[in-house]
Amino acid sequence: MYASRTTKLLVGIFALLGILALADLSLRLGKLELFPPPSYMLYGNFDNITGLKVGDQVQIAGVKVGKVLDTSLQDYRARVAMQINDGIEVDSDAIAAIKTSGIIGDKYVAIALGGGDHNLADGGTIIHTQSAFVLEDAIGALINNSGSSGASGSSKGSDSGSGSSSDELSTPSSSGAKAKKSK
Repeated sequence: MYASRTTKLLVGIFALLGILALADLSLRLGKLELFPPPSYMLYGNFDNITGLKVGDQVQIAGVKVGKVLDTSLQDYRARVAMQINDGIEVDSDAIAAIKTSGIIGDKYVAIALGGGDHNLADGGTIIHTQSAFVLEDAIGALINNSGSSGASGSSKGSDSGSGSSSDELSTPSSSGAKAKKSK
């Protein structure tokens, strides 16, 4: 009826291993590190970081070299704090861009190294940045441009010899309008 000491010991070891496995899984899914590698902080100021989250990767040449630690608003621009692994040097002319992995994948910060004279130190700021591509904005611009090109197309028929309007200059077909007038 009663379990032997050996059976109790085996059940206890099995339960302990199960708890350790769940703890490891929780840390990995939460992207938490118990012993983070030595690192330093860099910052970047972006106009738009739509979709970028704390914990997302920082990459150089497609290789993970750090992660996003914090995002905040400073002077009406998004300030991104990035933790960069020690041994990775980022020069003063580097470009930080927000990219998407795949069509609708996660966002990450891609750093393209430049030819700067010196490397950024802990707490340095990457000056050259490119904001996130926002699909909704691109679709809206496409719809607005296709709607306005039909309206400006009707005004191109009457060439009075005067300069073109600002509406014609903002449409994709404005280069065609300029070529016609220069002939």
